[in-house]
Amino acid sequence: MGRKVNANAIRMGINKTWNSVWYSSKADYPAILAQDLKIKKVVSERMKDAGIDSITINRTASKIEIEVFVARPGVAIGRGGEGIDVLQKDLKRSTRTDVEIKIREVKKADISARIIARNIADGIARRQPSKLLVASAKEKAMMAGAKGIRIWVSGRINNASQARTIKANAGSVPAQTLRADIDYAQEVAQTMDAGLMGVKVWVYKGEKNNIDEQE
Repeated sequence: MGRKVNANAIRMGINKTWNSVWYSSKADYPAILAQDLKIKKVVSERMKDAGIDSITINRTASKIEIEVFVARPGVAIGRGGEGIDVLQKDLKRSTRTDVEIKIREVKKADISARIIARNIADGIARRQPSKLLVASAKEKAMMAGAKGIRIWVSGRINNASQARTIKANAGSVPAQTLRADIDYAQEVAQTMDAGLMGVKVWVYKGEKNNIDEQE
């Protein structure tokens, strides 16, 4: 089962927790969920050059706190904090709620599955060879301290007439071991001549027995 489901979802409550933390009535749930998705989309578009790892949303009765974990905090904040101020004002206007955005730096960006997948997808969109991108990401992750990594790139690779999947592995990725701290992400690359290409990344960081344990 661990090989067929989302590696993050199957570990919820064991060593991972939700990226959105709030409670609502059954009637209000769809609207708040849609608002969360819209917030994450806006933040991702505005900070796409900062190398986003994850976005967490914490709601109280009168406030929305958004934590953005990025590889390049300076790019996300902008000159003199201007980028954050503009984004906060736009989100306040759209949500009609007080919004606070906090930027957190990712200590090891080379073993973040989301950042790895996004970098590979961006490279494919710029017509860089997918095999070289995968090999480079794999080598950087292992040198940065990952216990194992698995990367899949699917689509019409090298503008081939038929879609296929290239797979790269290094170390071990125990997908069925629930105490294993596996970071998983998937991204999509939009190419000019080969359509959409999918990128999936699993990064094994070692064992983690509870949510609060430090990585």
